[in-house]
Amino acid sequence: MDPVTLTTGRLLLRTVGPQDAEAVYAACQNPAIQRWTTIPSPYLREHARLLTERLAPDGWANGSVFTFGAFLPRGELAAVLSVTMHPPGAGEIGFWGVREHRGHGYVTEGVRAVCHWAFTRLAIDRVEWRAEAGNTASRAVARRAGFTLEGTLRSAIDNKGVRRDCWVGSLLPCDLGLPSTVPYVPVRSR
Repeated sequence: MDPVTLTTGRLLLRTVGPQDAEAVYAACQNPAIQRWTTIPSPYLREHARLLTERLAPDGWANGSVFTFGAFLPRGELAAVLSVTMHPPGAGEIGFWGVREHRGHGYVTEGVRAVCHWAFTRLAIDRVEWRAEAGNTASRAVARRAGFTLEGTLRSAIDNKGVRRDCWVGSLLPCDLGLPSTVPYVPVRSR
């Protein structure tokens, strides 16, 4: 699939490329990003080049991972978001926000836009969010984006060689007012 560009009221979402390597490198020097995500630590310029020159383009080309940079009107990187495909019919969203641009709702806005795109263009019926248990910032974004928190999975994340518990949640097309590709019958509450 060829990369796409999405726009929201405040963001331009496009794939990251070689021109973004330095901004990605600078953002990933933040200890919180290194702590709560599975990016390498320490994060080197070669890691940013690998993401922007190979991993992001290859993911788009083979349809496995769709990576977006969320950019402000002035061109500054505010966040990076990706949807990793998990057939059949599901994807998993991951994201991090640039420290200087946190607290403005940019990541939430980007998550909603990318999920809407995934539901309408990738024909999936579930986007999962997972974060290491304790990552309250990520959980807050997921909640604001409309995800339903579903629980804690024991030993479900490997972060730098250490198994950790994770929180999991989901967003369905109906949560955004969109139709599903196949019928969905939820369990009735008693």
